[in-house]
Amino acid sequence: MLSIFGPRPPNRRLLEDPPSAPGHQAHRFGDAAGSAFFDTPSINMYFNGVYYPNWHIYKGLPPSSLKFDVISHAFYAFAHVKPDGTVFLSDEWADSQIEVDGTQGCLRSFAELKKKYSVLRVVLSVGGGGAASEPFPAAASCDETRERFAQTAKELVVNYGLDGIDVDWEHPNNSQQGGDYVRLLATLRAYLPAPQYTLTSAIGCGEWCLQHINLAAASYYLDLVNVMTYDFSGPWVPSTEHHAQLYSPRRPHNQHCQLSCHSAVNYLISHGVPAHKILLGVPAYGRSFTGTRGVGHSYSGHAGEEGTFEYKDLPRPDSKEYVDENTGAAFCVGGDGGFVTYDNARTIRMKADYVKQNRLAGLFYWTGTGDKTDNQSSLVWNGYVADYNPIDHLNQIFSHPSTLSSIEPTAAALRAYEYDLDEDIAEVVGQQSLSDAESVRHIQNAKQELDELFGKIEDVRDRAVRTEQAITDMTADIKRLDNTKRNLTLSMTALKRLQMLTTAYEQLRGLSKTRQYRECAQLLQAVLQLVAHFKTYRSIDQIATLSRNVADLQRELLEQICEDFEVTFAKSEVAQRRGMLAEACMVMDALGDHARTRLVNWYCNTQLREYRQVFRGSDEAGSLDNISRRYSWFNRMLKTYDSEHAVLFPPHWRVNEMLANAFCEGTRDDFKGILQRKMRQTGQSLDVNLLLSCLQETLDFEHSLERRFSNESRSSMDTIVSREDSQTSFRQAISEAFEPYMSLWVESQDKQLAALMPKYRQQPLRNEDEEFSPQSVIHSSTELFHFYRTAMAQCAKLSTGIRLLELSRTFARHLDAYANQVLFYFLAEKTSIEDIILILNTADYCYSTCNQLEEKLKSKIDDEYKEKVDLQGQADLFMGIASSSVRALVRKVEIDCEPGWREMRNTPWSKLESVGDQSGYVGELLRHIKERAAEILKYLHKQTYARSFLDNLVDAMVHTYILSIVQCRPVSEVGAEQMLLDSYVLKKGFTELSTINSEDPGAQPPAAFVKRVNQSLSKLDPLLKTLQVRPSPPEALVQAYLIHIADRSDTNFRKILDLKGIRKSEQSALVDLFIAHRQSPAHANLPPNSPMLTPLSIGSATPALGAGSLGGSSGGTAGPLLAGMGLGAKGGFDPATFASGIMSAARDGVDRFGVSGPVGAGNVIPAMAQAERGIGGQGNGGGGAPGDGSPVIGSGANLNENLKNIGKFFRRDVGSFGRFGRTGTGLGD
Repeated sequence: MLSIFGPRPPNRRLLEDPPSAPGHQAHRFGDAAGSAFFDTPSINMYFNGVYYPNWHIYKGLPPSSLKFDVISHAFYAFAHVKPDGTVFLSDEWADSQIEVDGTQGCLRSFAELKKKYSVLRVVLSVGGGGAASEPFPAAASCDETRERFAQTAKELVVNYGLDGIDVDWEHPNNSQQGGDYVRLLATLRAYLPAPQYTLTSAIGCGEWCLQHINLAAASYYLDLVNVMTYDFSGPWVPSTEHHAQLYSPRRPHNQHCQLSCHSAVNYLISHGVPAHKILLGVPAYGRSFTGTRGVGHSYSGHAGEEGTFEYKDLPRPDSKEYVDENTGAAFCVGGDGGFVTYDNARTIRMKADYVKQNRLAGLFYWTGTGDKTDNQSSLVWNGYVADYNPIDHLNQIFSHPSTLSSIEPTAAALRAYEYDLDEDIAEVVGQQSLSDAESVRHIQNAKQELDELFGKIEDVRDRAVRTEQAITDMTADIKRLDNTKRNLTLSMTALKRLQMLTTAYEQLRGLSKTRQYRECAQLLQAVLQLVAHFKTYRSIDQIATLSRNVADLQRELLEQICEDFEVTFAKSEVAQRRGMLAEACMVMDALGDHARTRLVNWYCNTQLREYRQVFRGSDEAGSLDNISRRYSWFNRMLKTYDSEHAVLFPPHWRVNEMLANAFCEGTRDDFKGILQRKMRQTGQSLDVNLLLSCLQETLDFEHSLERRFSNESRSSMDTIVSREDSQTSFRQAISEAFEPYMSLWVESQDKQLAALMPKYRQQPLRNEDEEFSPQSVIHSSTELFHFYRTAMAQCAKLSTGIRLLELSRTFARHLDAYANQVLFYFLAEKTSIEDIILILNTADYCYSTCNQLEEKLKSKIDDEYKEKVDLQGQADLFMGIASSSVRALVRKVEIDCEPGWREMRNTPWSKLESVGDQSGYVGELLRHIKERAAEILKYLHKQTYARSFLDNLVDAMVHTYILSIVQCRPVSEVGAEQMLLDSYVLKKGFTELSTINSEDPGAQPPAAFVKRVNQSLSKLDPLLKTLQVRPSPPEALVQAYLIHIADRSDTNFRKILDLKGIRKSEQSALVDLFIAHRQSPAHANLPPNSPMLTPLSIGSATPALGAGSLGGSSGGTAGPLLAGMGLGAKGGFDPATFASGIMSAARDGVDRFGVSGPVGAGNVIPAMAQAERGIGGQGNGGGGAPGDGSPVIGSGANLNENLKNIGKFFRRDVGSFGRFGRTGTGLGD
């Protein structure tokens, strides 16, 4: 067969400049919106490559199983590499020793296949995913290892008759590795020159894995770039997506579904990879997601082998296959795979068309052995059919005038091939004709055989009918005899039963007249059973008469027994006639449920008649004041029942329980009427104490009934059911009447709590004679939660429904009030460090207790109200108070540091001539910071707050350092260098804060804290490094700004010029140069503004970020600004006005600093930090009342919400703090 794949076009010389070199001539590809620069080949050839993993030989899939008629390249995976650069076979047995296809080893099998398919190129792939790529960084790191890599790789190529090397390094992780990758390709190209050898590389798709590679330079050395455009989704993504889609969805619902073959190709072309070198990857497998509703939804697991199915096993049995034409993706739903995403014949044709339209190199498949065998469904075959273009093939064969001499031999080969095809077609047609004749003969024979079979079936049917008729004739007499016998038996049985019924009826009639109830009960049961047998014979007059007589006797017995009970109870002769009445109950039991119900109802009404007359007929006796008399009366009645009446009734009747139930129902109705009348009476309201007293007595009474009738069923007055059929409780049998009036009790609790808040606010934080403890809390907080626990327990006894929910909401309101009116009030006073620690501990205690209280309420309240119980907002509010306390502690340190900052601002930074070890102010700063931090850390017993304090402290110092740099302008290059050295000294000093109280002299600071300090201090580096660069030559300063500050803002660039002291007249030229440089494509991705420089205001004496820790020596408007924040122009600090600023910022909830949110613990309370530092340039830091010593405490919804949000941020951040320091350090355990 004539192959579609001709010889490859010659490559350029190895020493020619790569595409990224200056002066390289490029051609434009694509439209204006997505254009890229790359070399356009003179001829477009389309290739079809497959990967063959060597371990598939163990699955019984040798190399010969591939479709070599439509394959141009076979990539043999994988060889491995050692860190010293040596390339070696990963499986010697499979690669060179196992018997396969008549030779030894898969590699030699491919070499033999090349003899049959002359244009097939076999490429050895080196590397692979996971651990197989780990040695690459070392193997490519120097010339020696790269040379060894190329030498050993070429040896394998030559020894096994291969055509080249495929580098599968997944993937360079930094710029050094990216450069080594390109140098490795250059070395390989030198050892494997084109066109004799093929050099390719498999790469991922997307910026995340390609950002460190110079793709234009790498593609210069490569013949083909194999782009792995699959695995866009899998177990690592939160929702299901297509894993090899051709296009991204028009409306992507998350970042994962934005990846596509098209986006990957665009990225490569835009970074200098020629389109004619790109092989688009196709997965011959699908990824499975189970427990999902489809694309873009969550899932619960995976099916198949590690979550995948090979394409030849798709779609799954009992599933339905779909193709998304918009994205170019196939998937099946149902069966054992759930949702499976993959490529099929339809989508592979779409990708082949895409390859032709964009003039790419072709397609490759991972893996060729996962494909289907039939051409109609085969991925490799359909990719070949769609890609093949005979015009391009002819252009490739005759690509040069010198090839015209081969026209005749080529035409002869085509004619020979055409002749061979004709012969093959004729042979197939002949075979098919013979097959058709044979098929016709078989069909005719089948028709004849079917006719014979139908005849035999009809004959069997006829014989079966005749046999059935013969058997019926033989057994007709026997059937008549059987019917006669059955009728005789039934008649004898009926007569016998009739005789028994008549006799029993006469006996029962006589016994009833003499009131022999025990014998009557037994005989009555027999009579009723016999009567039931004659229900179908009531059309006979004698039977109907006897049935009526029995029914009349039943009624007579019922009336007679009821009369006996009435007479006996009326004459008080129960004791004398106890035996007769007990036997009468046996008869009532035999008469059935209606008889029992009538007797029990009569008994209950008789016993409760006096109770109803006394307590319903008298306002005094029936009032709530006399509720105990009701229960005492009923308890006496139960005693009477137990001593006199219990023996009358069978135990399973549960008459005592019925009596209790009737009493509860009547009493409940009485209480409802009394309470309604009380509420309707003009000028009267219910006494809460009386209501609670009555309710408590009622609950005690109900509880006593529960104990007495535990596990017994309470029956209604209309029906009686067995204890197996009903489960009843006396809970709320009477107290239900009080439920609508429990809101009065909740209101009383609300009033008591409201009265406590002013009292708590007037109490001192701790008594004068009380010794301070770092773990103590404010006494009022424990008292408040003790009140809550008592009220909750009491309410749970009375009601676990809507009233308990109302009580929880009352708790929430007063927790808000306690946080705002007590804790925040004390924090706003002139607090000492010990008082701040006390407030912090109390807020932490309230936070944890709030969560416990919410869990306890949910455990007690009814299920329908559980979701409505919510104290999380109050817990967040207390966490906000805790974060405010931490900031107040940081503020104490900032005040101590003011002399050091003043010394820094007084230093003539523009006149420094040389750089020293450290400036004088640095030692002063560190001394103050360590002394005060050691004192504070000694009191912080929780590691989360100790860590939060240190993080806030470091961030505050860095922030003040930046503001001080602004006030120190102009800053010379030497001054900036000195400041940078000073920042390194500060960094070292800050890292020592976490072990400052450690008793172990060799204690090391935790790595997490050191990392945090480095991150915070690194904010200074871009600014100071830029200030170090001289303005001449101007290009150096512009480039330094673009590298370090890295934004496109000319306003920010002017700020740098102002800090350096460059005159306004000289700034214009520098700004113009900056604008010209930022237009370069290399800086197109820079952000518009720097988050550090943008908030800074250089134009006035006071930076817009505020000067919460700056002194008054700077002049300008610093004095009024600092005074508004509680910090005078001379450094004096007024905590009252500082707290007012905090509160105002919390009310405003405005992040004037322009940050997107809290990052770590250093920004957990951005609004408060802004108020403290005067962020926004307003100078007042909030709406407090400076100077009067009485800060305004807001209680509005905005304040609460902002404090709660602050608490959420703080809780999230402190929850991620690890333990640091060692046991015995001053930071607590």
